[in-house]
Amino acid sequence: MNTPATDAKPGNAALHKLEHVFGYTAFRGEQQAVVEHVADGGDALVLMPTGGGKSLCYQIPALLREGTAIVVSPLIALMHDQVSALVEAGVAAAFLNSSLDMDAARRIENDLFAGRLDLLYVAPERLMTPRFLDALDHLRDTRRLALFAIDEAHCVSQWGHDFRPEYLQLSILPERYPSIPRIALTATADRQTREEIAQRLRLEDARRFISSFDRPNIRYTIVEKADPRRQLLAFIRDEYPVEAGIVYCLSRRKVEETAAWLCEQGVKALPYHAGLPVEARAHNQMRFLREDGIVMVATIAFGMGIDKPDVRYVAHLDLPRSIEGYYQETGRAGRDGLAAQAWMAWGAQDVVQQRRMIDESEASDDFKRLARNRLEVLVGLVEATDCRRQHLLAYFGETAPPCGNCDNCLNPPQTWDATDAARKALSCVYRTGQRFGAGHLIDVLRGEVTDKVGERGHDRISTFGIGADIDKKRWQAVFRQLIAREFVAVDAERYNALALTDLARPLLRGEAAFHLRLSPERGGKQARRRGSSSAIDIPGGLPTTLFDRLRAWRATTARERNVPAYVIFHDATLREITLARPTTLAELGGISGIGDRKLDAYGAEILKVVAETV
Repeated sequence: MNTPATDAKPGNAALHKLEHVFGYTAFRGEQQAVVEHVADGGDALVLMPTGGGKSLCYQIPALLREGTAIVVSPLIALMHDQVSALVEAGVAAAFLNSSLDMDAARRIENDLFAGRLDLLYVAPERLMTPRFLDALDHLRDTRRLALFAIDEAHCVSQWGHDFRPEYLQLSILPERYPSIPRIALTATADRQTREEIAQRLRLEDARRFISSFDRPNIRYTIVEKADPRRQLLAFIRDEYPVEAGIVYCLSRRKVEETAAWLCEQGVKALPYHAGLPVEARAHNQMRFLREDGIVMVATIAFGMGIDKPDVRYVAHLDLPRSIEGYYQETGRAGRDGLAAQAWMAWGAQDVVQQRRMIDESEASDDFKRLARNRLEVLVGLVEATDCRRQHLLAYFGETAPPCGNCDNCLNPPQTWDATDAARKALSCVYRTGQRFGAGHLIDVLRGEVTDKVGERGHDRISTFGIGADIDKKRWQAVFRQLIAREFVAVDAERYNALALTDLARPLLRGEAAFHLRLSPERGGKQARRRGSSSAIDIPGGLPTTLFDRLRAWRATTARERNVPAYVIFHDATLREITLARPTTLAELGGISGIGDRKLDAYGAEILKVVAETV
């Protein structure tokens, strides 16, 4: 078991662990400050984006402090992957959860009592059992309890969709173990959620480390729904035909139908939702983690704790529930730091459906108000005609210049002043008695009502034919945006009839403007993104043969070790090997992501692959 170096300064000791255990020569961002603070016994609340290296913030202090670090994690899959990666790096790590039989759990408990573990991952409900608390008391009394790390700390927030009631019980830790440092970590928390985490976990006095929420390697692309399945398929085929991705849908039925349809089109797609049998979910998740090029079609039941670094895209076929949900879900792309994309198809009906779900829920009025506010921020993002990243970061309190890497920055949309058209549309809603849907209203505006409707007098009202100069497609866009911006409300029980809201009054009185983006012509293919992140692309124009052979070697090794391929090495490490083409162990040891344990275990094999590849 590792113990702290007595003759090294904390910073030097931390860097030594970083390089020799994990294979990196320098910390990123706030990592070193967090590591040194916690290693020195301080409490910390860490907000760091997905892929920013949160795990190292507690793993290295665990190796520097005497005893065993207890890591609270909400998901079995996350525990398995992180422990596998630590063991590959030569760290004494284990997990205790319901996937273990009694004998295996007893062996791990014995290792814990004997001081043979550096880190032990547990679920919060396991930690709170009397048996486990007694074990922790023993470690404390023998000075072998290093620290507590609370991962995915936003699960303590009762405002979030990842809320775990058992996380609330973790407030007992400072009472029972006041001298043991605690570090809570999350990738998703606005200001209100941060305060809730600090209050519920009793970390009000903890030092806070808040990194930028920006994920510059992710490109944000949002399109209006036309034929969403076909749009998705075109996106996958044009951009990521052989790479891993996640497709989120709102309903279980849509998940299964979309996955089946993608399979029919030749895409390796699997479904995942909470209604599937446990065995099916576990099987599909395992395939996604351990095979290349799998597309997981899922509800939000899938994702938290998925540590697969080479997910090249996250696609949404339905509008997420909130801006935090969107950020968290899209953040599962590009965890390896390489280029990735967040793609979404949306329509005004998505907004209507989300609002209805909020209004019809059994939540409190305060929760509904907050949920609506967060949804409106998301609507603002999808409607934006300027930099999307600026809108996303502004929600988390950050300012940034235009990113140059979202659809609006790369292809600035044309807009038109639709104020007059919007006023005509609102007037038509009013003149027809606020009892008809958009389709009929467009017919009235264009002067195309049928004889049957004409008997109602709609061919004689003042708005009949006043929009004949605007085609149906553009009128549909006007009504979509009027609905999305809540100038009109949809009554689903009256065949989607539209009715004016209070927000329509300033627009009708000429006191507000209404601008829309012009939809691009369909049929043209989007240009391939700059800096393609395809798993088989090698920068610098180098041949792909060595990279392909390294990936094949990694896949074989991962199967033999019964771990996901990325636990052996990330794609970024294989790319660097391909570029450097090392010929000695010393040269190979200088590659990022290769620590001492992996150099000893795999160095000779890698050098052989390099030497045999011309």
